[in-house]
Amino acid sequence: MTTAGGDTEESRGNRLRVWSLPSVQSAQSWVLSLGRGPLRALTLALIAIVLLLVGIGIIMVQSASQVVAVANGEFPIEAMLRQGAYAALGLAGLVVFARLSTARLRKLSWLLLFLGLCLQLLVYSPLGYEAGGNRNWLRLGPVSMQPAEFMKLVLLLWVSSVIAAKKPLMTKWLHVWLPILPVVALSMFINVLGGDLGTLMVLAVLVFGCLYFSQIRLRILAGIALVAALGIAVMTMIKPNRVFRVLHFMEVDCLTNREHANDMCWQSLNGFWALAGGGVFGVGVGNSKAKWSWLPEAETDFIFAIIGEELGLIGTISVIALYVALIVVLLALMGRCVMPFSISVLGGLTAWIGAQMMINIAVVLGYVPVLGVPLPFISAGGTSLVSLLLAVGAALACIREEAKYSGRSDDSVQPLGSAVMTE
Repeated sequence: MTTAGGDTEESRGNRLRVWSLPSVQSAQSWVLSLGRGPLRALTLALIAIVLLLVGIGIIMVQSASQVVAVANGEFPIEAMLRQGAYAALGLAGLVVFARLSTARLRKLSWLLLFLGLCLQLLVYSPLGYEAGGNRNWLRLGPVSMQPAEFMKLVLLLWVSSVIAAKKPLMTKWLHVWLPILPVVALSMFINVLGGDLGTLMVLAVLVFGCLYFSQIRLRILAGIALVAALGIAVMTMIKPNRVFRVLHFMEVDCLTNREHANDMCWQSLNGFWALAGGGVFGVGVGNSKAKWSWLPEAETDFIFAIIGEELGLIGTISVIALYVALIVVLLALMGRCVMPFSISVLGGLTAWIGAQMMINIAVVLGYVPVLGVPLPFISAGGTSLVSLLLAVGAALACIREEAKYSGRSDDSVQPLGSAVMTE
């Protein structure tokens, strides 16, 4: 049938389908297009684990923040609404990134690099402000963000794009170092001026993961690791308060030295007591005592201590098991990739999540000094959560393209190292 404007119903329906948002049916067909073998199962496992961690994060952030919110006269569930909003924004971005081609992601990475460096520099303008002793926050109207967290996503995509473009030349150290190291060093230097050593370490591990899983020669990687270690050491020493914190950690045992119980050891001690108070089964969600203004940063850097108190040993082990499963799934997916960009993205994302999780938990357990690193997908913080979900979306885009590129059932995809395919 022809409408008044001269269009047939079929053509009008086609236009409506083009402009409509992705439906559940289209998302389902996207998953089904991966086939019925391991690739589809691993992709579904990746999505399920990420959604489960995000859900745990919303619940635990609400639990850890409720007392402070009520004390400040705020809406009791404001933290849950805010974290849920960030999760919704991140998941929407995940869907958008997952539907992009890797070629478009590679082009986008250069624009994101420019934007990320500009945002990092704006931290030292009147728009930036200090929180927790670190000047790495930016306020844009009613929204605050942490550009260093956004740079993790930026460097993941940009470094992977450079590796993909220069893959045939990556056997020579000069092509590995340029332009990757100068740009990464610039980003790290801007970040370290604000005093955030934890983010600096995660950025270094992320970039190293991109290079390592891209099978860069070990002697070149060893040189990069040495330069990175020296750089982190120098950047640590130029900040007196950071040196003091490291020396205090090395010299003082917070569990036995009562002299520092009310100052430098306060946060660590209350983190230990929260974990110990949970026992095996925990005191129940919402029943933490440490969150009653005893434990600083309970909803961000020390949320693992609240998980231990409220969910007990079983809860903490379950959370760690989810992270281990996520890392295993990412490695399994990377092992089925052949395109350099996909391998680097999945390898860098694995290093990012693994390093950030281990540093956060090590801080709570007292194995390393307090560094201010959030627990991936769980800690409160919009920039961190959205950036991670966008990175997962980029990984899904790589997986989709790998499946399409193979042109076969996913069982016949060549494993990592069996072939090198330039993009």
